[in-house]
Amino acid sequence: MKDIVLVTGSSGLIGSAAIRRVAAGYCMVGFDRASGSHRPPSMAECVCIDLTQEDSLALGLERVRYGYGDRIASVIHLAAYYDFSGEPSPLYEQITVRGTERLLKALRAFEVRQFIFSSTVLVHAPCQPGERINEDWPLAPKWDYPKSKVRTEDVIRAERGDIPTAILRIAGVYTDRCHSIPLAHQIQRIYERTLTSRVFPGDITHGQPFVHLDDVVEALWLTVERRQQLPSELVLLIGEEETLSYDDIQRTVSRLVHGEEWQTTEIPKAVAKTGAWIQDHFPGEEPFIKPWMIDLADDHYALDVSRARTLLGWRPQKALRDTLPRMVEALKSDPLGFYRGNNLDAPSWLTEQATAQATETPHATRSE
Repeated sequence: MKDIVLVTGSSGLIGSAAIRRVAAGYCMVGFDRASGSHRPPSMAECVCIDLTQEDSLALGLERVRYGYGDRIASVIHLAAYYDFSGEPSPLYEQITVRGTERLLKALRAFEVRQFIFSSTVLVHAPCQPGERINEDWPLAPKWDYPKSKVRTEDVIRAERGDIPTAILRIAGVYTDRCHSIPLAHQIQRIYERTLTSRVFPGDITHGQPFVHLDDVVEALWLTVERRQQLPSELVLLIGEEETLSYDDIQRTVSRLVHGEEWQTTEIPKAVAKTGAWIQDHFPGEEPFIKPWMIDLADDHYALDVSRARTLLGWRPQKALRDTLPRMVEALKSDPLGFYRGNNLDAPSWLTEQATAQATETPHATRSE
């Protein structure tokens, strides 16, 4: 029998892709709740569990023991709570922090050779242009999601026992069809020519790092494959070393979508917060930009991933700069499909346009 790899969050974007990649050399088991946005691949046995319930987790692991024994080569722990609303939620503590603690305690009854945790580069303090963040850069998470990751990293160090751990602090993940919440909304604003697409409440020369999904799953695969050569406690940054500024992305997307480069105007934070508050409290579709995001608009992150290159032999093979044209092509070829795939609310004019095109009957032609 092949060695067992257990993936939590197996129906998520990263989880389902990780199973497809790692299944080439391992027997895969997926843990997740009953529903998910991405169906786990058929090469994995999927077990429905709830990380907030000890009994549910115990039953899931008992199924693993019954079917595969008590040796697990690696646990890839991706399950976590994530929310862009900015509102405090007990689910960060219940799922991300305590759920990880429950999982580690339950795994003590198994022989586990590795525990991989997906964290975020946002646990670090931002840097200045020209600087690069490495794994030893100061921690200074600024909102609930990265704060929950820092608390979970502390739990892992306290509860891991003899299990070797690898904490991967991952940049913003994207695919050829986008699947990145901030990127999708930025593209949407430009596509619809909204007023908010032409203004920004921060330094437009700053930006945040991203990484293609294919490169993330390759990093996970290499971490599993090299588990016997890695330190017993390891932290790695996983992301692209080129950070595109907000203005870079604005100009690239607007040129690809409309054939013109957007001129983005920096506006005072107070003005932006007022506008965001009004949008958030008046009838209409739920706005993406929230007042709390505006305070973070000046943050800049650029990564030094030399440790991952040295220990894993990993380097990104994709680049956001090269992938933006594919995202825009996906949008232009099937606008409604792009909106649905990225959970965007389509404007009425786009829906009506798509409906009209679908009901058009082509004129019959014949040769004389």
